[in-house]
Amino acid sequence: MDHERFIQKGAARLDLKQNTKTREFYFVLLPKLTMLAFSAAVEPLRIANQLTKTELYRWYTMTPDGGTVTCSNGVKITPDMALKSPPKGATSFICSGVEPLSAAGPKTLNWIRRENRMGATLGGICTGAFALAQANIIGNRSFTVHWENQPSFIESFQEHLPTQNLYEKDCRLITCGGGSASTDMMLDLIETDHGREIAIVISDMCIHKRASERRAPQKSSISVAIGSRNQRLLHAIQVMNETVEDPLPLLELCATLQISRRQLERLFKKYTHQSPTQFYYGLRLERAHGLLNETNLPITEIAMATGFNSTSHLARHFRAKFGVSPKALRKGWKTDSAVKSAS
Repeated sequence: MDHERFIQKGAARLDLKQNTKTREFYFVLLPKLTMLAFSAAVEPLRIANQLTKTELYRWYTMTPDGGTVTCSNGVKITPDMALKSPPKGATSFICSGVEPLSAAGPKTLNWIRRENRMGATLGGICTGAFALAQANIIGNRSFTVHWENQPSFIESFQEHLPTQNLYEKDCRLITCGGGSASTDMMLDLIETDHGREIAIVISDMCIHKRASERRAPQKSSISVAIGSRNQRLLHAIQVMNETVEDPLPLLELCATLQISRRQLERLFKKYTHQSPTQFYYGLRLERAHGLLNETNLPITEIAMATGFNSTSHLARHFRAKFGVSPKALRKGWKTDSAVKSAS
């Protein structure tokens, strides 16, 4: 029965020369996990078995209580089992998605701590690193989390700094940013197990352009996003991103960049159709929006974390950009959540 589950029929074939031992993966599915990131991690394992007609890998799904879990897109998944200790040598991934700070309950966090004490290899997919941080097992190891959620992660766990990379492997800790980065991470693990040739063929089967290395960034470069390679403009945006919490006055920014105010304004107008000040405010307000949605930080702290000198200052600019005050936005989310819980 299990053999039929793990090895599917397929036209393509690849012969492995060496004898192999089956490796097991366990995926802990948390509420509102990102389905794309989860499936992108499982499919390379399935294809590896299909290509070789060998049970190279087995994969199982778990939820805290063994019940059905609903993904962020509304699709429901029935797991194989409730949380349990996987066999020795297995790798377990925490799969999370939206609202990651509230996804892992005490049962899941205690399970993570216990598995870590027992020497298990653990990982996080998409926002799974939130649960790993809440369980206090990351330590000084390198890790990553989806780029969208990094600002809220850093504010919530200031002792940890995620990398911008697609995925990270560091001493029994394996994490990725989600999306197709899950595929890149699994291809790396498969290549380590069985060689480069099979990883290349699996990548082709997924019609996936594999990243050259795990240190490839999750996001497109700034130059791609704004359609310009002007180094002065790119440097200006980089400095703005790095100083969101303590924004520089325009003249100080110009001095840092060694450019005149008129030149800077001309560059921003040409490529972003905004003034430097408007662009800077936009970056800060987007950061505030993310922190309001994904953390429980007081609005006063969010104002400070995005360079506004008061909540009223933040509220004025926030309402102008998003059409709602920070307080109303957060209240709206809480009301929606309460209605969904009641139903």
